[in-house]
Amino acid sequence: MPVRRTRHLYAVAAALALTAAAPATATAAAPSAGLREVLFVGNNWDGTADVIESTGDFARIGRIDVIPDKAERMAEINADPIHWIYFMAIRSGVGEGHDQFVDDMYSTPDGASVVVSRPSFADVVSLDLATGRINWRFPVSGYRSDHMAVSPDGKRVAVSASTSNTVHVLDIGTGDELGSFKTGDKPHENVFSKDGKYIWNMSIGEVNTALDAPWLDWTKGDRRITVVDATTFRQAKVIDMRSRLDAVGLKDHSDAVRPAAFSPDESKLYFQVSFFNGFFEYDVATDRITRTKTLPKNPATSEDRTTWVNDSRHHGITMKPDGTKLCVAGTMDDYATVVDRATLQQGPLVTASKPYWATVSGDGRSCVVSESGADRVTAIDFATGEKTVSVPVGDHPQRVRLGHVEAGWPGAEGGRR
Repeated sequence: MPVRRTRHLYAVAAALALTAAAPATATAAAPSAGLREVLFVGNNWDGTADVIESTGDFARIGRIDVIPDKAERMAEINADPIHWIYFMAIRSGVGEGHDQFVDDMYSTPDGASVVVSRPSFADVVSLDLATGRINWRFPVSGYRSDHMAVSPDGKRVAVSASTSNTVHVLDIGTGDELGSFKTGDKPHENVFSKDGKYIWNMSIGEVNTALDAPWLDWTKGDRRITVVDATTFRQAKVIDMRSRLDAVGLKDHSDAVRPAAFSPDESKLYFQVSFFNGFFEYDVATDRITRTKTLPKNPATSEDRTTWVNDSRHHGITMKPDGTKLCVAGTMDDYATVVDRATLQQGPLVTASKPYWATVSGDGRSCVVSESGADRVTAIDFATGEKTVSVPVGDHPQRVRLGHVEAGWPGAEGGRR
């Protein structure tokens, strides 16, 4: 299959306008009556994605095979010694002894396809939801693809290329590369601003070494937030949280920003860092950390940092659409909890097995976490902080994303439609 890798160079200067109250000029396209809202659950070790209801009982309605070309990809990897070394390193390191076949996914605006990043195959593919066939494939630079983000209008997707310190921005319909930009070491999370003008990338540095003591934090590499103009891909701002953490007396905390969530007006950023059981509030306008929330430790969790998966302690944070509540996945502490944004008081600690991600249900009433250690997703009511339902999914669910399928799509249970 030919790979579209059209490269465009932009020479237009970018005006930095990162104020929180900037009016939105691009909005997400309203889904048509012919679409059905769903949640996509990426089963990383399975190479599948489950499609579940976005509200209510969150029942599974179908499963997608995201590696229909596995034989072809493995033949390529086995023929390339360098690629094979990286493939095995992913399996033994970040994959915890497993291949990483699906990290992130977003549906196209028409609900006809789903776009998936596949770390072990170092690519992004678009899969036709009706046939299961690959529409297009984009190999990222380097040897591993990671987190993605979709633009507010649903037309562009940004993907982190971990080993090349690059983010590629693709046309979601064609797979053509619209541009790219450089980041810190090991780019991870990507977030588009609500108006679609900026992309925020968080680089997490090296997470696979055993040099995890606070005094060895400097060995983890260049970790920073890179903000770029989403049209020209020129750098607008770089935020190094090291100095911001130091300014509030947190010199022993890692500055590797992990999952993050903006407040509805984008005046505040709430983010997690490596090794920390909690999160921070960052004021965008004043460029400083304004509050710290430390969440409870699980007494059963080892204090040996080298036993924590990929330097995580807590990995997964999302916000209720009205901005009143946060939901946090306490990954290594085996719980999830809803936190009041005004008071930072946490609710009940809902037992969960290695929760790896948190997102919001279609109606905004629930937080949905992926329990990677129990192969299920669990919904937690924002109002009460209590669990409402758990639904079995595939092996090692990680990212959970809202999306759409065509209204008549009832993907066959146990396999793609």
